[in-house]
Amino acid sequence: MLSCALPAIVGHGSDGEARMPPAAEPSDRSTGTKCSDRLTGMSGGVSLPSVDEPIDLSAVRQFRLGRVRAEMTARHIDACVLIDPVNIRYATDTRNMQVFTARNPARYAFVPVEGPVILYEFTGALHLGADAELVDEVRHATTASFVAAGDGIAERERRWAAELADLVTGTCGAGARLAVERVNAGAAIALAGHGFDLVDAQEPVERARAIKSNEELKCSMASMRATEAAMAHMEAFVEPGISENELWSHFHQKIIAAGGDYIETRLLTSGGHTNPWFQETGPKLLKPDELVAFDTDVVGCHGYYADYSRTFHAGPGVPSAQQRELYRLAHEQVHHNMAIIGPGVTFREYSEQAWNVPDRYMADRYYLSSHGVGMTGEYPYLYHQIDFAHAGYDGVIEPGMTICVESYIGEAGGSEGVKLEQQVLVTETGTELMSIYPFDDDLLA
Repeated sequence: MLSCALPAIVGHGSDGEARMPPAAEPSDRSTGTKCSDRLTGMSGGVSLPSVDEPIDLSAVRQFRLGRVRAEMTARHIDACVLIDPVNIRYATDTRNMQVFTARNPARYAFVPVEGPVILYEFTGALHLGADAELVDEVRHATTASFVAAGDGIAERERRWAAELADLVTGTCGAGARLAVERVNAGAAIALAGHGFDLVDAQEPVERARAIKSNEELKCSMASMRATEAAMAHMEAFVEPGISENELWSHFHQKIIAAGGDYIETRLLTSGGHTNPWFQETGPKLLKPDELVAFDTDVVGCHGYYADYSRTFHAGPGVPSAQQRELYRLAHEQVHHNMAIIGPGVTFREYSEQAWNVPDRYMADRYYLSSHGVGMTGEYPYLYHQIDFAHAGYDGVIEPGMTICVESYIGEAGGSEGVKLEQQVLVTETGTELMSIYPFDDDLLA
């Protein structure tokens, strides 16, 4: 249903099919030359989809809905009620006010193992799902929230539950096992009162999303290449005197112009704002020879997440020995952990073999070693060895997973830190690199 219009970055064929964008060619600020040769070299011979190869969006939709239904079947779930807008989009390929509906239960989807997919759409927006390939019917949503119902919230919740109960019983039978997600407590209690076996929908949907089809990977790469082009544009503005906000806005503008959706976080920081990590982009001005750290976190083309991190040097001088050491360690961590990932490796085995963060940087380590990625950050989470006992869980890395390998290196109380991250595809024999934006040669020197 949804296409990605990418002016000047991705074209469309004469047949109207969405097409992959070309690889980004960021300018090398130190030489004034293009970095396309470095981008190619970074891929390590990975066979990425052709830039002229069309994306079969119908196949993407059918695969995703099939994945959800297969995971439901494996858990004896008769139907799901999806409220998370990303999960609605995954299962139905419909989108409407994705950020707004992340905090307002104003639209939801009914997905049975067998039977019609019904989209409950926001008031006044039923037309948005009218031509959706996978949606059999569009109905008015009942918004069960205090904001929408005020003091009548309890009655609204009961009405919401009764409407769904009639649908579930008519489609799946009385006492069906029904998976729901992200609904307020009163609505869940009211729904349970109709005699259903309620379970959480997050597990089957996350497990479904974890494996990507070949057509999905084309969507991911379209998003990645558009994001790399936006980063190249932004990097050209990295210099002392510009504010973090203004610098980040150059990236944001290119993402939106390219047909991307939104950026989930504000993680572009400079100098002292890079340590500790997770300080947000603000009005701070870049100072001479500071580090500039950036995590993309882009929900981009076709709703797919492009998630990698780079750290730049603001100039005009050369990086200090300390800055280079931070960068070297982060670079080492990412590449060590990338080499561990492969089909059949368990989450525990990954954790046991993962790069050990030096003691002096341990306190402010990134909260994960690696994580799944698809339409957002997703299952699985892969933890540092030190965190596995209290936070980790086991599982198996499988072909078709896409994984982000993380590093943040910064000493507690230190002046700066370095954030690096790569996104990879797990294949039958190893991994293929998806994020090919070059690292900073001056910081690696």
